[in-house]
Amino acid sequence: MPNARVLIVDDVPENLAVLGELLQHEGYQVQVANGGAVALRLAVGPPAPDLILLDVTMPGMDGYEVLRRLRADPRTAALPVLFLTARGDPGDEEYGLLQGAEDYLTKPIRPALVLARVRNQLQAKRARDVLANQNALLEAEVRRRMEDNDRIQRVTIRALAHLAETRDPETGNHILRTQSYMGLLARRLASHPRHAAVLDEAMIEQLVRSAPLHDIGKVGIPDHILLKRAPLAPDEWEVMKTHARLGAEAIEQAERDIDQPVPFLQVARQIARWHHEHWDGRGYPDGLVGEAIPLSARLMAVADVFDSLVSPRVYKRPFDVERARQAIVDGRGTQFDPDVVDAFCAGFDDFVAVARSHGLPVG
Repeated sequence: MPNARVLIVDDVPENLAVLGELLQHEGYQVQVANGGAVALRLAVGPPAPDLILLDVTMPGMDGYEVLRRLRADPRTAALPVLFLTARGDPGDEEYGLLQGAEDYLTKPIRPALVLARVRNQLQAKRARDVLANQNALLEAEVRRRMEDNDRIQRVTIRALAHLAETRDPETGNHILRTQSYMGLLARRLASHPRHAAVLDEAMIEQLVRSAPLHDIGKVGIPDHILLKRAPLAPDEWEVMKTHARLGAEAIEQAERDIDQPVPFLQVARQIARWHHEHWDGRGYPDGLVGEAIPLSARLMAVADVFDSLVSPRVYKRPFDVERARQAIVDGRGTQFDPDVVDAFCAGFDDFVAVARSHGLPVG
């Protein structure tokens, strides 16, 4: 490797001169250090050396200690080191290699052997550098593609959610608000002893990502029911309730169409089907009770009802925030999971802030 930079470390000036002249004659750039402290300073550059020839026996800080410090510093941990020593004991060579040196040369030096070892180590370093650069490029490309896939997935979810929302234009920013509420609730519950094991950051991300699909089944509800500008009749309400099953079935069909499970779709299916279940078993579509209702759906139940209460509808005026809070509290242990209600109350001001930030003039 012409122009490679080699650092020679030796406390004997004559050794520095001989090695320096030998390497410079071969076209290498040479740095010299007469002790460990100077060597450590030069090793970090700039410019950093490509290879270090390190004497073992030096006063103050010997070569073994210099190597230990080089390996302990992330900036120099990968620098190749060749030990130079007058010790000829095979045990010394073995010890030096075990400390992390790439090679071991004994004095007096033999020029041809030194140049061959230097050349081999520099070629090996160049190969490692090329591989590292290729790996870095590959990792960057993988990261870029994952980010693209993640972005596409988010946009697709949002588009599907907006498709449902366009059927019911009064809902406004409902999907954005409920998505934010879901994150607030999940993070509050993440420190709860009964839920901490489930609500890690990955699960919270799945919950937030899945939340916009909770009402996707409304695309299957006839307009004369979905858009009715008055409270629904009992038979109409029975049709409206089918949106939970329709949404879950649509997501389940999407899951069958792909080759491998997608965790957030599993969560989205739970939310779509069961976010209208009640803690006491009086909800729909399956009448699940208590913890038989997936936690994802229990979280969405509070988020969805709160937003519905504080949102205006043609057939009702919006609740003020205190009345909405009390309605959620009144449903604790009957409609809603008590733990989720407690998390809601503890973060109530944050819920109000989200509602205001997404277009609701809550009071």
